[in-house]
Amino acid sequence: MRTAAAGANAATATATARPAVPEAILLQDVDTLGERGSVVDVSKGYLRNYLIPRKLAQPATKGAIETVRQRQAAAEKAAREAVEKAQDNVNLLNRTVLTIPQQAGADGRLFGSVTAQDVATAIREARGLRVEKKDVHLPEPIKNVGTYMVVVDVVEGVSATVKTMVVAQK
Repeated sequence: MRTAAAGANAATATATARPAVPEAILLQDVDTLGERGSVVDVSKGYLRNYLIPRKLAQPATKGAIETVRQRQAAAEKAAREAVEKAQDNVNLLNRTVLTIPQQAGADGRLFGSVTAQDVATAIREARGLRVEKKDVHLPEPIKNVGTYMVVVDVVEGVSATVKTMVVAQK
């Protein structure tokens, strides 16, 4: 009899060896738990009744955890490549000298002005880089013939300085 009781206790111990708190992989940012892609411990009821129906999380199986790791590695690689490409674009723009012809009077004042859109278009034509006009920082439109240093944001936090020459159109 002693062996049967020991066997029953062993079976109970094995059944309770499973983690009482299941893990979940967050599919979206959840304020109280963490960011998307993180593996968190939550109660079974919270996972089953709240997180899964709202598509906020999925159960953390071995396959799902591996998929999340692969996605995170791919995202990190893509971010590194984007930073490298942005740095190449910054180096290219720093070496760029734009010449923008505009009609001007004898005293060097332009008939009209050179705006951020004109600079963005000139960059696109000269180097083939797509730059939005909101990324070109001109305190005010250029209204005189001359040479100006224009700051251009390539990506957030990374900017280049482009030498821009405004010349009188003949």
